[in-house]
Amino acid sequence: MGVMPEGRLLFSMSVPLCISMLMQALYNLVDSVFVSRLGEDALTAVSLAYPVQMLMIAVAVGTGVGMNSLISRRLGERRREEATLAANNGLLLLLLSALAFALFGLFCTEPFFALFTDKPAIREMGTTYLSVCCTLCFGVFLQVGCERIMQAQGQNVAAMAMQLVGALFNIIFDPILIFGLLGFPAMGIAGAAWATVGGQLLGMVCCFVVLLVRKFEVTLCLPKCRPVGRVIRDIYQVGIPSAIMQAIGTVMNLAMNALLIAYSSTAVAVFGVYFKIQSVVFMPVFGMTNAAMSIMAYNYGARCRSRLMRTWKLMLLAALAMMLAGTIVFQLLPDRILLLFEASEDMLGIGVPALRVISSCFLFAAVGISASTFFQAVGQGVYSMLLSLIRQLVVLVPAAYAFSALFHSLDAVWLSFPVAEGVALATSLFLFRSVYNRLIRPLDGPVRE
Repeated sequence: MGVMPEGRLLFSMSVPLCISMLMQALYNLVDSVFVSRLGEDALTAVSLAYPVQMLMIAVAVGTGVGMNSLISRRLGERRREEATLAANNGLLLLLLSALAFALFGLFCTEPFFALFTDKPAIREMGTTYLSVCCTLCFGVFLQVGCERIMQAQGQNVAAMAMQLVGALFNIIFDPILIFGLLGFPAMGIAGAAWATVGGQLLGMVCCFVVLLVRKFEVTLCLPKCRPVGRVIRDIYQVGIPSAIMQAIGTVMNLAMNALLIAYSSTAVAVFGVYFKIQSVVFMPVFGMTNAAMSIMAYNYGARCRSRLMRTWKLMLLAALAMMLAGTIVFQLLPDRILLLFEASEDMLGIGVPALRVISSCFLFAAVGISASTFFQAVGQGVYSMLLSLIRQLVVLVPAAYAFSALFHSLDAVWLSFPVAEGVALATSLFLFRSVYNRLIRPLDGPVRE
């Protein structure tokens, strides 16, 4: 990561990660596509469960980002033992986080759904689905941690393979377990949950096999791992802001669901479908920016300003290109997208304008995501958290409620998304200039434009 040409390095590292993150997006997307065949109530139940699943991913990925950033920086500084310590402490933190969500799955899922709906069918299906996903969530937590350890060392093909294994299991077994094919019992919505956690557990096992069998700079020794306060602090210095940044999406989803359910359960289903579909656009972007983060963090640790900034520029251009492609698809084919989920006429009437309005700000989001990744790479995760707060809470939710109260129209609610992204764009540019002048300009070596 310190010598290969930046463009070739970013491409070689990001392609496997983009595929890997796309496979991650397919977990929830495939669940919703097949669950929609059980009826709109089932789709609404999965949509209401999605914020909790987002929170699990937020904690797992946030901790993983902290691990990735710290491991990459320590390897760039030639401190291999410190990198190994960071990896093992990170896995321990992930295991403890999974335990907390397992307890939620055992005791709190039914009260959670009671907060949003009094419809027995939605509450029963949602409780069944979410309790399985939470109770067995240690698979996804440890899988994410192992993948980040591989990514921090540039081993993105191996990380991609692990994602593919789990995603393919989920895709194959979703219809089999939901509808009772090939001699399996028809489990309904519970089958979707078991297919999801089965893929995650399989991916976790494969990750550990690869890390323990192949030779890496960072080695695992979890049974002998001892918590080290300074390492945990360094992981969470980047990881907690990153986790909060992604968990903000959970709070936003909960707030939006509470607003939309007043219009209809169909509006909640549309919003859930939007988030599943937009993840197919956003997750590959996150895969590419994660690859770029490892490169930038390594070269920041090595004090190589020119390589860091060239990687940043390439990352931004790639993010803009991918988001432009996503915008075109959402603008031209919103009805085709919704019909994947057995959309009714009512769902199409709500969903088509929603998808077009929200996707109009994808290019703004590309700049914000790139800036957030840059901040994480140089250890300034708080700024990433601030951008997410602006995009998803400070501006978005109040704007959505204000537009709803002023215009009494569901279509007006969707306008809050472009407004929030515009404010976040201006903030990200201001913060980027500040961080560059304070931390990057003093680094050794001239910047080659």
